Amino acid sequence: MRTPAPDPVGSASSDAVTPDFVVVDVETACSRVSSICQIGIVGFRNGVEVFEYETLVDPLDHFSSFNTRIHGITSDHVVGAPHFGQIHAVIDRHLSSRITVAHSFFDKGALGAACAIHDRAVIETTWLDSVRVAKRAWPELPSHRLNVLTKFLGVRHKHHDALSDARAAGMVIVRAIEHTGIELAAWLSSNNTRRGRAPVAAETGPLKGQRVAILGAGRDGQLARSLAAAGARIMSCVGATTTKLVISDTHPFGRFVTAHAEHRRAEELQRGGAAIEIVSEGELRRIFGSTHKAAAGTE
Repeated sequence: MRTPAPDPVGSASSDAVTPDFVVVDVETACSRVSSICQIGIVGFRNGVEVFEYETLVDPLDHFSSFNTRIHGITSDHVVGAPHFGQIHAVIDRHLSSRITVAHSFFDKGALGAACAIHDRAVIETTWLDSVRVAKRAWPELPSHRLNVLTKFLGVRHKHHDALSDARAAGMVIVRAIEHTGIELAAWLSSNNTRRGRAPVAAETGPLKGQRVAILGAGRDGQLARSLAAAGARIMSCVGATTTKLVISDTHPFGRFVTAHAEHRRAEELQRGGAAIEIVSEGELRRIFGSTHKAAAGTE
């Protein structure tokens, strides 16, 4: 466990380079979410880390054995560390008026509670939940906990260390942008952070057992409904278990469709030996013939 640094501003400043987004993570001393005992913030620009900030915090509260077992921080570690009210201005400078990522909104609630306890203004920032981003980008994963994601993505990570957790959550966003082709601004919209409800796959049909991702059409649109009616399970995006990538006849990518992240991901899986097909909506219609036109549908 690090000892408190004499300079709570951290080793690098966010003033030198304006980040595309910042990531925050906190650890708490006990069940009260206001009891922040460590905070880590990392700034990213163009997919690269541009600054970090970390400090231990005196929660002015007791340390429960349960929380200490999780993060390893005890009351001895925070002797001489600032309390939240003393570093509020620093936190505000790093987060205010920026896009702030947190892995779940626990950290948002903890910061809000600490502001209230210490009679400080709520930090005004635009929040983005990296859990919801990860669920959209990699729906095939059994869990979207941060330690599961970092193992899957091959990211170095010390779980329940605030700085390492913040850095890891930032890399989840970076990799999700690379994987899906969805830019940061688009992730902020409710349409991209909330997955549309996919239609339920029919129990029988020519696509029964198939796990299908669609490029160029929504997973809750007519094409998806037609594929589900033919027995296919509709996926949010291409994953390790996807068996078909269907390119909608109405996709907007033109001849650049092969450059799309989903198409590239499918090709990578093919090269790795996965049994995934890349077919157009029209090709799928021809495969099943006129008696199975519903399997391809029209958007």
